[in-house]
Amino acid sequence: MAVSLWRVTAERGKKVWVLEQPELGAVSQCASLDGVREEMVEAIAWLSGEPEAEVEIQVDVILPDLSREAVGRVTAARDVSERARAALAGATREAARALTGAGLTYRDAGTVLGLSHQRVAQLVGHG
Repeated sequence: MAVSLWRVTAERGKKVWVLEQPELGAVSQCASLDGVREEMVEAIAWLSGEPEAEVEIQVDVILPDLSREAVGRVTAARDVSERARAALAGATREAARALTGAGLTYRDAGTVLGLSHQRVAQLVGHG
């Protein structure tokens, strides 16, 4: 089964999202973005002659400039947060191993790190 990917634009109108797949001339609308797939897959399959099961869509949401900038800031902040979360996980694992390697019990290491003794055991590979 060969899946084909179709790009669909979604732009907010007055009360609905206006959907378009320009290469096929498919146009539709839906009340919320979570309805785009259901709304467009059938239309694209019919116009392209492909089975619905082989149609995948990528939705490009068109936002006003101020909204797009705000979403960009959220995306950037989320990326920073994910990197910090990964760094925290690595540092916590390293600290748990160092503390238990220095002779602290899992319970004491957990108290120092603000974790349960069970979590410390998981981090050092004994849980």
